[in-house]
Amino acid sequence: MGTVLASNNMAKKGRLAFVFLMLGCSSFQAAGQVQSGRRALLINNPEQALANFQQAAASSPNYVYESGLFREGIWTYVGRAQYSTGKFEEARQSLERALSIYKDDYLAWIYVGLTLARSDDLSMGLKEIDRGMKGLHDWLEYINASRPYTAYWDPTREIRSELEKELAMISGKDIDWPQLITSAEWIGQKMEDEMDKVKRDEREHYRRDEYGPHRGISIGVGVGF
Repeated sequence: MGTVLASNNMAKKGRLAFVFLMLGCSSFQAAGQVQSGRRALLINNPEQALANFQQAAASSPNYVYESGLFREGIWTYVGRAQYSTGKFEEARQSLERALSIYKDDYLAWIYVGLTLARSDDLSMGLKEIDRGMKGLHDWLEYINASRPYTAYWDPTREIRSELEKELAMISGKDIDWPQLITSAEWIGQKMEDEMDKVKRDEREHYRRDEYGPHRGISIGVGVGF
């Protein structure tokens, strides 16, 4: 009896080890696909970006890319690429899925608003853009105030200044939609670029302080389930 139980326990442990191995492999594969998609997105090749992101979403649907504590889910990437290829209804569905997984995905809120605006639902689109821009602005302010010695995000306040300008226009109710859409799209691309800059800055900071009293690093990573 004891031999049978021991054998069953070993079999269960083996199955668990296999599951964890597969999860790790799928997360690693998704990370590579997301990076390829991000590169395509940054050079304005949304079709290639979409193919990469959809592959990542298929293998790791809860994957979240993280850099410097900023998080962006795989379905946000899928939705952004769909938006950039003119698939607004599909984009909205993907972005809403992203928000069902991580509700503080500020770029997802902004792009939900953009898809609604492009579909002529201007009232609801404005509400979601406003929500995403306020959340992103507050996050940038918080991350720089809470990490004053490693304040890599938006050091020249270029992104925050653009957010403040658009938020002021929204609150004034006199909406220049072409300007707002162009600005929101620029913010999305700029944040993507900023994520890579933050990673580079943090790595350089780590190298400089490697043998100092305050060691630490937070680099871009991804998690998936």
